[in-house]
Amino acid sequence: MGTVKKQNYLPIEDYLKEEERSNARHEYVNGLIYAMVGGTARHNLITTAVTSTLKQHLKGKPCHVFMSDMKVRVNDVFYYPDVMVVCGPMDMKSLYQTEPTLIVEVLSVSTEAKDRLEKLVAYQSLQSVQEYVLLAQDKVKVEIYRRDKNEWNIESLSYGDTINLTSVGYTGSVEMFYEDVIGASNE
Repeated sequence: MGTVKKQNYLPIEDYLKEEERSNARHEYVNGLIYAMVGGTARHNLITTAVTSTLKQHLKGKPCHVFMSDMKVRVNDVFYYPDVMVVCGPMDMKSLYQTEPTLIVEVLSVSTEAKDRLEKLVAYQSLQSVQEYVLLAQDKVKVEIYRRDKNEWNIESLSYGDTINLTSVGYTGSVEMFYEDVIGASNE
């Protein structure tokens, strides 16, 4: 999350019109607009690995994988998740999604607190969200918040573990999401 672009309240309709014309991305939180900052090479490589892995896995199924250019709407808030999976029918012309099944965020120094607190609460309020995944980029570490009826459980994974994303029926090694960055450090 970046810095506040405007301090004046902006109606949702105006935000959506501005965002459609803008060259930059902005999140919208209860009337305030926040400019999105660029990510590191690690962040981008992890996001790409997750997206391509899930895209391949979901081929032929009624699910769509979106990268960070698609917004999710939670009441009067619009976020750009790093990766989002929407299963079932949807409006292909929509500028945002309202019923994601799975949301993935790659943590960074500037976004970690917001991803762990504000976005966690917001995403958990969406009945469609079954799993919220946080991926560290400085080490091989995955946290999965999983809905179990009306409760949320957390599972922590690291190098050598198997990741099960039950919301989309995916099982694989944690390393698949880190394949291009594992050799780039001592992890």
